[in-house]
Amino acid sequence: MSICILITGGTFDKEYNERTGELFFKDTHIQEMLQRGRSRVPVKISTVMMIDSLKMTDADRALIVQNCLQSAEDRIVITHGTDTMTDTAGAIARDVSDKTVVLTGAMIPWAFGSSDGLFNLGSALSFAQVLPVGVYVAMNGKCFPWDRVRKNRERGEFEELPVP
Repeated sequence: MSICILITGGTFDKEYNERTGELFFKDTHIQEMLQRGRSRVPVKISTVMMIDSLKMTDADRALIVQNCLQSAEDRIVITHGTDTMTDTAGAIARDVSDKTVVLTGAMIPWAFGSSDGLFNLGSALSFAQVLPVGVYVAMNGKCFPWDRVRKNRERGEFEELPVP
């Protein structure tokens, strides 16, 4: 079973400009992360975009949905910025009903060396292999249904929403 990894940017792939102090995008680190993690999961990697999720538009989300729908794989992991991950998950859930889609991200860029991204990517790949059809958010070893999670900015982690 091959897993499609869709790259959309986010903190995962940010680089640091030492002269300006700004974060920017250059290339994805996913291949390096998979090698460093010694992953043996067959994957197909596709870069959809490389943007900060705060700059993501409805058209960007539609492109992500389109990529999910067109994927030959029925198991998909999406790397995404944490700030609007649940917005994108909602857009996917509205249109993709026959695949297992797991969104993940990082609070610290891979390039910083102390990133949570490697652990999150590994967790997302594992969850994608065993979860039933649906859309999920995987962060810090936990997995949540897309509509039952939020980013707690104060604590810097994702948490489950209480049952309504």
